[in-house]
Amino acid sequence: MTLPRSLQGRLLVLVTTGIAIVWAVAGALTWHDSRQEIDRLLDSHLAQAASLLVMQQAQAEDNDEALDAPILHPYAPKVAFQVFHEGHLGTHSANAPAEPMMPAEAPRVAGFRTVRIGGEAWRVFAAPGVQHDVEVYVGERLDARTAILLAVMRSAFWPMAGALPVLAIAIWWAVRTGTAPLRDLERMLARRDPRALDPVRMHRTPREMAPMLDALNRLFDRIRGVLDAERRFTADAAHELRTPIAAIKAQAQVAICEDDAALRRHALSAVLEGCDRSAHLVDQLLLLSRLEAGATLDTNAPVDLSAVAKQVLAAIAPIAIRKSQQLELDAPQPCVVMGNAALLASLIRNLADNALRYSPAQARIAVSVRHRLDHIVLSVQDSGPGLPDAHMKRLGERFFRAPGGEHSGSGLGWSIVRRVANAHGASLDVRRSDELGGLKVEVDWADPPRT
Repeated sequence: MTLPRSLQGRLLVLVTTGIAIVWAVAGALTWHDSRQEIDRLLDSHLAQAASLLVMQQAQAEDNDEALDAPILHPYAPKVAFQVFHEGHLGTHSANAPAEPMMPAEAPRVAGFRTVRIGGEAWRVFAAPGVQHDVEVYVGERLDARTAILLAVMRSAFWPMAGALPVLAIAIWWAVRTGTAPLRDLERMLARRDPRALDPVRMHRTPREMAPMLDALNRLFDRIRGVLDAERRFTADAAHELRTPIAAIKAQAQVAICEDDAALRRHALSAVLEGCDRSAHLVDQLLLLSRLEAGATLDTNAPVDLSAVAKQVLAAIAPIAIRKSQQLELDAPQPCVVMGNAALLASLIRNLADNALRYSPAQARIAVSVRHRLDHIVLSVQDSGPGLPDAHMKRLGERFFRAPGGEHSGSGLGWSIVRRVANAHGASLDVRRSDELGGLKVEVDWADPPRT
Protein backbone atom coordinates (compact mmCIF):
# COMPACT_ATOMS: atom_id res chain seq x y z
CA MET A 1 0.00 0.00 0.00
CA THR A 2 1.36 3.39 -1.03
CA LEU A 3 0.83 5.95 1.71
CA PRO A 4 -0.08 9.57 0.90
CA ARG A 5 2.70 12.14 1.14
CA SER A 6 0.55 14.21 3.47
CA LEU A 7 1.17 13.54 7.17
CA GLN A 8 -2.53 14.02 7.83
CA GLY A 9 -3.39 11.58 5.05
CA ARG A 10 -0.90 9.04 6.39
CA LEU A 11 -2.39 9.18 9.87
CA LEU A 12 -5.92 8.92 8.51
CA VAL A 13 -5.10 5.92 6.28
CA LEU A 14 -3.09 4.12 8.94
CA VAL A 15 -5.60 4.64 11.75
CA THR A 16 -8.62 3.79 9.59
CA THR A 17 -6.90 0.70 8.17
CA GLY A 18 -5.93 -0.41 11.65
CA ILE A 19 -9.48 -0.02 12.90
CA ALA A 20 -10.87 -1.91 9.89
CA ILE A 21 -8.44 -4.78 10.45
CA VAL A 22 -9.28 -4.94 14.14
CA TRP A 23 -12.98 -4.78 13.26
CA ALA A 24 -12.59 -7.67 10.78
CA VAL A 25 -10.62 -9.80 13.24
CA ALA A 26 -13.17 -9.10 15.96
CA GLY A 27 -15.96 -10.08 13.53
CA ALA A 28 -14.24 -13.35 12.66
CA LEU A 29 -13.74 -14.20 16.31
CA THR A 30 -17.35 -13.28 17.08
CA TRP A 31 -18.54 -15.44 14.18
CA HIS A 32 -16.54 -18.40 15.47
CA ASP A 33 -17.66 -18.01 19.07
CA SER A 34 -21.30 -17.41 18.09
CA ARG A 35 -21.35 -20.48 15.87
CA GLN A 36 -20.04 -22.63 18.70
CA GLU A 37 -22.60 -21.22 21.11
CA ILE A 38 -25.47 -21.73 18.63
CA ASP A 39 -24.31 -25.29 17.94
CA ARG A 40 -24.21 -26.06 21.64
CA LEU A 41 -27.62 -24.45 22.19
CA LEU A 42 -29.32 -26.25 19.32
CA ASP A 43 -27.60 -29.54 20.13
CA SER A 44 -29.07 -29.28 23.61
CA HIS A 45 -32.51 -28.70 22.09
CA LEU A 46 -32.10 -31.79 19.92
CA ALA A 47 -31.08 -33.86 22.94
CA GLN A 48 -33.97 -32.47 24.97
CA ALA A 49 -36.46 -33.21 22.17
CA ALA A 50 -35.11 -36.73 21.88
CA SER A 51 -35.51 -37.31 25.60
CA LEU A 52 -39.11 -36.10 25.44
CA LEU A 53 -39.82 -38.46 22.59
CA VAL A 54 -38.26 -41.33 24.50
CA MET A 55 -40.40 -40.60 27.53
CA GLN A 56 -43.51 -40.22 25.37
CA GLN A 57 -42.85 -43.52 23.65
CA ALA A 58 -42.31 -45.27 26.97
CA GLN A 59 -45.67 -44.07 28.27
CA ALA A 60 -47.64 -44.75 25.10
CA GLU A 61 -49.11 -48.08 24.26
CA ASP A 62 -47.63 -50.09 21.47
CA ASN A 63 -48.85 -48.71 18.21
CA ASP A 64 -47.26 -49.61 14.90
CA GLU A 65 -49.18 -47.00 12.96
CA ALA A 66 -46.94 -44.20 11.64
CA LEU A 67 -48.02 -40.74 12.68
CA ASP A 68 -46.94 -37.45 11.09
CA ALA A 69 -46.30 -34.54 13.51
CA PRO A 70 -47.88 -31.22 12.47
CA ILE A 71 -45.71 -28.28 11.28
CA LEU A 72 -46.16 -25.44 13.81
CA HIS A 73 -43.15 -23.15 13.11
CA PRO A 74 -41.36 -21.75 9.99
CA TYR A 75 -38.19 -23.58 11.02
CA ALA A 76 -40.07 -26.86 11.42
CA PRO A 77 -39.27 -28.15 7.87
CA LYS A 78 -35.59 -27.93 8.76
CA VAL A 79 -36.04 -30.15 11.83
CA ALA A 80 -37.02 -33.81 11.65
CA PHE A 81 -37.49 -36.68 14.10
CA GLN A 82 -38.12 -40.42 13.89
CA VAL A 83 -39.21 -43.04 16.38
CA PHE A 84 -38.51 -46.64 15.41
CA HIS A 85 -40.15 -49.51 17.26
CA GLU A 86 -38.93 -53.00 16.50
CA GLY A 87 -37.30 -51.66 13.33
CA HIS A 88 -40.49 -50.02 12.04
CA LEU A 89 -40.92 -46.26 11.66
CA GLY A 90 -43.51 -45.03 14.05
CA THR A 91 -44.07 -41.44 15.02
CA HIS A 92 -42.11 -39.05 12.79
CA SER A 93 -42.14 -35.59 11.31
CA ALA A 94 -43.56 -35.03 7.85
CA ASN A 95 -40.14 -34.27 6.35
CA ALA A 96 -38.38 -37.24 7.92
CA PRO A 97 -37.14 -39.93 5.53
CA ALA A 98 -38.35 -43.53 5.71
CA GLU A 99 -34.89 -44.82 6.55
CA PRO A 100 -33.22 -44.13 9.90
CA MET A 101 -31.37 -40.82 9.86
CA MET A 102 -28.45 -42.43 11.69
CA PRO A 103 -26.48 -45.06 9.69
CA ALA A 104 -27.20 -48.67 10.66
CA GLU A 105 -23.55 -49.30 11.52
CA ALA A 106 -23.56 -46.54 14.13
CA PRO A 107 -23.37 -47.87 17.71
CA ARG A 108 -26.69 -47.94 19.59
CA VAL A 109 -25.72 -45.26 22.14
CA ALA A 110 -26.89 -41.71 22.68
CA GLY A 111 -24.80 -39.24 20.69
CA PHE A 112 -24.47 -36.77 17.86
CA ARG A 113 -23.49 -37.43 14.25
CA THR A 114 -23.28 -35.19 11.21
CA VAL A 115 -24.74 -37.05 8.23
CA ARG A 116 -25.98 -36.29 4.72
CA ILE A 117 -29.67 -36.93 3.96
CA GLY A 118 -31.01 -36.21 0.48
CA GLY A 119 -27.85 -34.28 -0.39
CA GLU A 120 -28.15 -31.99 2.68
CA ALA A 121 -25.99 -31.98 5.78
CA TRP A 122 -27.87 -32.79 9.01
CA ARG A 123 -26.96 -32.75 12.65
CA VAL A 124 -28.59 -35.86 14.16
CA PHE A 125 -28.96 -36.96 17.77
CA ALA A 126 -29.72 -40.62 18.37
CA ALA A 127 -31.13 -41.93 21.67
CA PRO A 128 -32.20 -45.47 22.56
CA GLY A 129 -35.65 -45.80 24.06
CA VAL A 130 -36.55 -47.18 27.46
CA GLN A 131 -37.32 -50.45 25.76
CA HIS A 132 -34.54 -52.18 23.91
CA ASP A 133 -36.41 -52.18 20.61
CA VAL A 134 -37.10 -48.42 20.50
CA GLU A 135 -34.81 -45.92 18.74
CA VAL A 136 -35.34 -42.15 18.57
CA TYR A 137 -33.63 -39.81 16.09
CA VAL A 138 -33.88 -36.04 16.10
CA GLY A 139 -32.09 -34.10 13.36
CA GLU A 140 -31.66 -30.56 12.12
CA ARG A 141 -30.36 -29.24 8.82
CA LEU A 142 -27.01 -27.43 9.22
CA ASP A 143 -28.02 -24.66 6.83
CA ALA A 144 -30.70 -23.72 9.36
CA ARG A 145 -27.98 -23.10 11.91
CA THR A 146 -26.05 -21.04 9.40
CA ALA A 147 -29.16 -18.97 8.71
CA ILE A 148 -29.63 -18.35 12.43
CA LEU A 149 -25.94 -17.38 12.78
CA LEU A 150 -26.17 -14.97 9.84
CA ALA A 151 -29.27 -13.38 11.33
CA VAL A 152 -27.49 -12.91 14.67
CA MET A 153 -24.33 -11.52 13.07
CA ARG A 154 -26.32 -9.23 10.79
CA SER A 155 -28.12 -7.77 13.76
CA ALA A 156 -24.82 -7.29 15.61
CA PHE A 157 -22.61 -5.99 12.81
CA TRP A 158 -24.84 -3.78 10.69
CA PRO A 159 -24.69 -0.99 13.30
CA MET A 160 -20.90 -1.41 13.51
CA ALA A 161 -20.58 -1.30 9.71
CA GLY A 162 -22.71 1.84 9.59
CA ALA A 163 -20.59 3.40 12.34
CA LEU A 164 -17.32 2.82 10.45
CA PRO A 165 -17.71 5.82 8.03
CA VAL A 166 -18.75 8.01 10.96
CA LEU A 167 -15.69 6.81 12.84
CA ALA A 168 -13.49 7.61 9.81
CA ILE A 169 -14.87 11.16 9.72
CA ALA A 170 -14.26 11.53 13.45
CA ILE A 171 -10.68 10.29 13.01
CA TRP A 172 -10.14 12.74 10.12
CA TRP A 173 -11.37 15.62 12.29
CA ALA A 174 -9.19 14.51 15.21
CA VAL A 175 -6.09 14.14 13.02
CA ARG A 176 -6.66 17.49 11.35
CA THR A 177 -7.14 19.19 14.70
CA GLY A 178 -4.11 17.44 16.18
CA THR A 179 -1.83 18.42 13.28
CA ALA A 180 -2.94 22.07 13.32
CA PRO A 181 0.33 23.17 15.06
CA LEU A 182 2.28 21.80 12.10
CA ARG A 183 0.26 23.95 9.71
CA ASP A 184 0.73 26.93 12.04
CA LEU A 185 4.49 26.35 11.92
CA GLU A 186 4.36 26.10 8.13
CA ARG A 187 2.54 29.45 7.85
CA MET A 188 4.93 31.04 10.36
CA LEU A 189 8.01 29.91 8.42
CA ALA A 190 6.42 30.98 5.10
CA ARG A 191 5.90 34.52 6.44
CA ARG A 192 9.36 34.67 8.02
CA ASP A 193 11.97 37.04 6.62
CA PRO A 194 14.71 34.97 4.89
CA ARG A 195 17.33 37.04 6.75
CA ALA A 196 15.77 36.37 10.15
CA LEU A 197 17.79 33.87 12.19
CA ASP A 198 16.24 34.51 15.58
CA PRO A 199 14.68 31.48 17.34
CA VAL A 200 11.22 30.32 16.26
CA ARG A 201 8.68 30.67 19.06
CA MET A 202 5.20 29.12 19.09
CA HIS A 203 2.38 29.64 21.56
CA ARG A 204 1.85 26.46 23.60
CA THR A 205 4.17 24.29 21.54
CA PRO A 206 3.08 20.61 21.62
CA ARG A 207 5.49 18.36 23.45
CA GLU A 208 6.14 16.26 20.33
CA MET A 209 7.12 19.35 18.31
CA ALA A 210 9.47 20.79 20.94
CA PRO A 211 12.52 18.67 19.88
CA MET A 212 11.95 19.65 16.23
CA LEU A 213 11.77 23.36 17.13
CA ASP A 214 14.87 23.06 19.31
CA ALA A 215 16.77 21.40 16.46
CA LEU A 216 15.52 24.09 14.05
CA ASN A 217 16.65 26.87 16.39
CA ARG A 218 20.05 25.21 16.85
CA LEU A 219 20.33 25.06 13.06
CA PHE A 220 19.58 28.79 12.91
CA ASP A 221 22.32 29.39 15.50
CA ARG A 222 24.82 27.45 13.42
CA ILE A 223 23.78 29.28 10.25
CA ARG A 224 24.15 32.58 12.10
CA GLY A 225 27.63 31.54 13.19
CA VAL A 226 28.62 30.59 9.64
CA LEU A 227 27.23 33.84 8.23
CA ASP A 228 28.94 35.89 10.94
CA ALA A 229 32.21 34.11 10.19
CA GLU A 230 31.80 34.86 6.48
CA ARG A 231 30.98 38.50 7.21
CA ARG A 232 34.01 38.78 9.49
CA PHE A 233 36.18 37.11 6.86
CA THR A 234 34.97 39.51 4.18
CA ALA A 235 35.44 42.55 6.42
CA ASP A 236 38.81 41.33 7.67
CA ALA A 237 40.04 40.55 4.18
CA ALA A 238 38.94 43.95 2.89
CA HIS A 239 40.49 45.70 5.89
CA GLU A 240 43.80 43.85 5.92
CA LEU A 241 44.36 43.67 2.18
CA ARG A 242 43.73 47.36 1.67
CA THR A 243 47.07 48.43 3.20
CA PRO A 244 49.42 45.96 1.43
CA ILE A 245 47.65 46.50 -1.89
CA ALA A 246 48.02 50.26 -1.49
CA ALA A 247 51.72 49.78 -0.66
CA ILE A 248 52.21 47.52 -3.70
CA LYS A 249 50.49 50.05 -5.91
CA ALA A 250 52.67 52.86 -4.57
CA GLN A 251 55.89 50.89 -5.11
CA ALA A 252 54.74 49.93 -8.63
CA GLN A 253 54.11 53.61 -9.42
CA VAL A 254 57.57 54.46 -8.11
CA ALA A 255 59.11 51.73 -10.29
CA ILE A 256 57.28 53.05 -13.35
CA CYS A 257 58.38 56.64 -12.79
CA GLU A 258 61.93 55.94 -11.59
CA ASP A 259 64.73 56.22 -14.15
CA ASP A 260 67.47 55.01 -11.80
CA ALA A 261 67.90 51.24 -12.18
CA ALA A 262 68.91 50.68 -8.57
CA LEU A 263 65.92 52.58 -7.20
CA ARG A 264 63.62 50.82 -9.67
CA ARG A 265 64.98 47.43 -8.55
CA HIS A 266 64.46 48.41 -4.90
CA ALA A 267 60.87 49.43 -5.64
CA LEU A 268 60.19 46.17 -7.51
CA SER A 269 61.70 44.19 -4.62
CA ALA A 270 59.30 46.01 -2.29
CA VAL A 271 56.45 45.07 -4.65
CA LEU A 272 57.44 41.38 -4.43
CA GLU A 273 57.68 41.55 -0.64
CA GLY A 274 54.24 43.15 -0.54
CA CYS A 275 52.87 40.37 -2.73
CA ASP A 276 54.40 37.75 -0.40
CA ARG A 277 52.86 39.45 2.62
CA SER A 278 49.48 39.62 0.89
CA ALA A 279 49.64 35.94 -0.07
CA HIS A 280 50.58 35.02 3.50
CA LEU A 281 47.71 37.13 4.81
CA VAL A 282 45.24 35.45 2.43
CA ASP A 283 46.43 31.99 3.53
CA GLN A 284 46.03 32.95 7.18
CA LEU A 285 42.57 34.37 6.58
CA LEU A 286 41.42 31.27 4.70
CA LEU A 287 42.71 28.92 7.38
CA LEU A 288 41.17 30.98 10.18
CA SER A 289 37.87 31.11 8.29
CA ARG A 290 37.80 27.31 8.01
CA LEU A 291 38.53 26.89 11.70
CA GLU A 292 35.90 29.40 12.78
CA ALA A 293 33.27 28.00 10.43
CA GLY A 294 33.64 24.58 12.03
CA ALA A 295 34.77 22.88 8.84
CA THR A 296 35.08 19.11 9.09
CA LEU A 297 38.78 18.44 9.65
CA ASP A 298 40.33 15.05 10.24
CA THR A 299 42.16 15.31 13.57
CA ASN A 300 42.32 11.58 14.33
CA ALA A 301 45.39 10.57 12.36
CA PRO A 302 48.65 9.75 14.17
CA VAL A 303 51.16 12.56 13.54
CA ASP A 304 54.82 12.61 14.55
CA LEU A 305 55.12 16.12 16.00
CA SER A 306 58.93 15.92 15.96
CA ALA A 307 59.00 15.23 12.21
CA VAL A 308 56.53 18.05 11.51
CA ALA A 309 58.61 20.49 13.58
CA LYS A 310 61.76 19.54 11.62
CA GLN A 311 60.03 20.19 8.30
CA VAL A 312 58.59 23.54 9.38
CA LEU A 313 61.84 24.86 10.88
CA ALA A 314 63.78 23.75 7.82
CA ALA A 315 61.42 25.84 5.67
CA ILE A 316 61.74 29.03 7.76
CA ALA A 317 65.45 28.67 8.54
CA PRO A 318 66.41 31.10 5.72
CA ILE A 319 64.47 33.85 7.51
CA ALA A 320 66.54 33.28 10.68
CA ILE A 321 69.75 33.27 8.67
CA ARG A 322 68.90 36.60 7.02
CA LYS A 323 68.30 38.12 10.46
CA SER A 324 71.40 36.48 11.93
CA GLN A 325 69.23 34.65 14.45
CA GLN A 326 69.97 31.28 16.05
CA LEU A 327 67.15 28.78 15.44
CA GLU A 328 67.37 25.58 17.46
CA LEU A 329 65.29 22.39 17.53
CA ASP A 330 65.39 19.81 20.31
CA ALA A 331 63.37 16.77 19.19
CA PRO A 332 65.43 13.68 20.10
CA GLN A 333 62.70 11.08 19.58
CA PRO A 334 59.36 10.63 17.81
CA CYS A 335 56.42 12.21 19.64
CA VAL A 336 53.15 10.98 18.17
CA VAL A 337 49.86 12.81 18.75
CA MET A 338 46.45 12.35 17.17
CA GLY A 339 45.71 15.24 14.85
CA ASN A 340 45.89 16.85 11.45
CA ALA A 341 49.42 17.21 10.08
CA ALA A 342 48.67 20.36 8.05
CA LEU A 343 47.04 22.15 10.99
CA LEU A 344 49.84 21.16 13.36
CA ALA A 345 52.38 22.43 10.84
CA SER A 346 50.48 25.74 10.73
CA LEU A 347 50.54 25.93 14.54
CA ILE A 348 54.30 25.38 14.72
CA ARG A 349 54.92 27.74 11.80
CA ASN A 350 52.95 30.57 13.38
CA LEU A 351 54.65 30.18 16.78
CA ALA A 352 58.15 30.06 15.22
CA ASP A 353 57.33 32.89 12.81
CA ASN A 354 56.18 35.13 15.66
CA ALA A 355 59.36 34.34 17.60
CA LEU A 356 61.51 35.22 14.58
CA ARG A 357 59.48 38.30 13.69
CA TYR A 358 59.50 39.93 17.13
CA SER A 359 63.03 38.98 18.14
CA PRO A 360 66.00 41.18 17.21
CA ALA A 361 69.09 40.15 15.26
CA GLN A 362 71.41 37.75 17.05
CA ALA A 363 68.44 36.48 19.08
CA ARG A 364 68.07 32.84 20.02
CA ILE A 365 64.86 30.91 19.24
CA ALA A 366 64.60 27.43 20.81
CA VAL A 367 61.96 24.93 19.77
CA SER A 368 61.57 21.57 21.54
CA VAL A 369 59.26 18.58 21.26
CA ARG A 370 59.56 16.21 24.22
CA HIS A 371 57.80 13.70 26.40
CA ARG A 372 57.06 15.00 29.88
CA LEU A 373 55.75 12.18 32.07
CA ASP A 374 52.67 11.02 30.13
CA HIS A 375 52.37 14.31 28.22
CA ILE A 376 53.82 15.55 24.94
CA VAL A 377 54.88 19.20 25.09
CA LEU A 378 55.78 21.52 22.23
CA SER A 379 57.77 24.50 23.49
CA VAL A 380 58.80 27.65 21.59
CA GLN A 381 60.82 30.31 23.43
CA ASP A 382 63.01 33.23 22.39
CA SER A 383 65.47 35.72 23.81
CA GLY A 384 63.54 38.70 22.52
CA PRO A 385 62.03 41.50 24.57
CA GLY A 386 58.98 39.45 25.53
CA LEU A 387 55.58 40.95 26.27
CA PRO A 388 54.04 42.71 29.23
CA ASP A 389 51.23 40.90 31.03
CA ALA A 390 48.59 43.20 29.55
CA HIS A 391 49.62 42.27 26.02
CA MET A 392 49.86 38.54 26.84
CA LYS A 393 46.20 38.57 27.83
CA ARG A 394 45.28 40.00 24.43
CA LEU A 395 47.14 37.37 22.41
CA GLY A 396 44.63 35.55 20.24
CA GLU A 397 42.44 38.59 19.55
CA ARG A 398 41.87 38.99 15.84
CA PHE A 399 44.34 41.45 14.27
CA PHE A 400 45.99 42.30 17.59
CA ARG A 401 49.68 42.97 16.93
CA ALA A 402 52.17 43.08 19.73
CA PRO A 403 54.49 46.09 19.44
CA GLY A 404 58.05 45.59 18.21
CA GLY A 405 59.67 43.73 15.36
CA GLU A 406 60.88 44.94 12.03
CA HIS A 407 57.85 43.67 10.11
CA SER A 408 54.26 43.92 11.19
CA GLY A 409 52.30 40.71 10.87
CA SER A 410 48.67 40.08 10.07
CA GLY A 411 47.58 39.76 13.66
CA LEU A 412 45.93 36.41 12.85
CA GLY A 413 48.69 33.98 13.85
CA TRP A 414 47.71 33.72 17.50
CA SER A 415 44.05 33.26 16.62
CA ILE A 416 45.05 30.33 14.42
CA VAL A 417 47.32 28.87 17.12
CA ARG A 418 44.55 28.92 19.74
CA ARG A 419 41.95 27.40 17.43
CA VAL A 420 44.28 24.64 16.20
CA ALA A 421 45.18 23.79 19.80
CA ASN A 422 41.50 23.65 20.76
CA ALA A 423 40.71 21.46 17.74
CA HIS A 424 43.36 18.98 18.94
CA GLY A 425 42.40 19.04 22.62
CA ALA A 426 45.72 20.61 23.62
CA SER A 427 46.26 23.27 26.28
CA LEU A 428 48.16 26.48 25.58
CA ASP A 429 50.37 28.29 28.12
CA VAL A 430 52.09 31.64 27.48
CA ARG A 431 54.58 33.16 29.94
CA ARG A 432 58.01 34.74 30.15
CA SER A 433 60.93 32.39 29.47
CA ASP A 434 63.11 31.84 32.54
CA GLU A 435 65.86 30.40 30.36
CA LEU A 436 66.04 32.92 27.49
CA GLY A 437 64.23 35.92 28.96
CA GLY A 438 61.75 36.42 26.13
CA LEU A 439 58.37 34.81 25.47
CA LYS A 440 57.75 31.11 26.08
CA VAL A 441 54.79 29.22 24.63
CA GLU A 442 53.95 25.62 25.55
CA VAL A 443 51.36 23.43 23.81
CA ASP A 444 50.55 20.39 25.96
CA TRP A 445 48.90 17.13 24.79
CA ALA A 446 47.85 15.46 28.03
CA ASP A 447 46.70 12.14 26.53
CA PRO A 448 48.82 11.17 23.51
CA PRO A 449 48.40 7.75 21.88
CA ARG A 450 50.55 4.87 23.14
CA THR A 451 53.46 3.98 20.90
